[in-house]
Amino acid sequence: MIAVIQRVSEAAVRINGQLNGQIGTGFLVLLGIGHDDAPEDVQWLASKIVGLRVFGDTAGKMNLALAEVGGGVLLISQFTLHASTKKGNRPSFTEAARPEVAIPLYQSMIVQLGQLLDRPVSTGEFGADMQVSLVNDGPVTIVIDTKNRK
Repeated sequence: MIAVIQRVSEAAVRINGQLNGQIGTGFLVLLGIGHDDAPEDVQWLASKIVGLRVFGDTAGKMNLALAEVGGGVLLISQFTLHASTKKGNRPSFTEAARPEVAIPLYQSMIVQLGQLLDRPVSTGEFGADMQVSLVNDGPVTIVIDTKNRK
């Protein structure tokens, strides 16, 4: 699983021109699910996301986690995070999970994040053509790959 986590002051997702989800302060999380990902990856990654201390404290240091600032999460599925550009210029997405594997893991991530934060998670729609807007705060952007747990 690959997550691109962006600290935002606001973010929203629209599908067919209709607002589907939005948050104020928090994280926009783009989530790419690979064919070899498992429920353990969801649990580990959800804990990592919720525990990230990247919000400013009173001294201006990145020292606070999502819950400490009352932040939300906008979770967007994005299979293109598994793009391979090794050969040619047209990306290959063979490492991305098929919907029958990815959808249950995506749904599980929504539940896990919601439970850890004790609040609902805003989402896009799996497989939909979405328009995502955000104001990246900082900018702070962090990439986490569950297959590379350094």
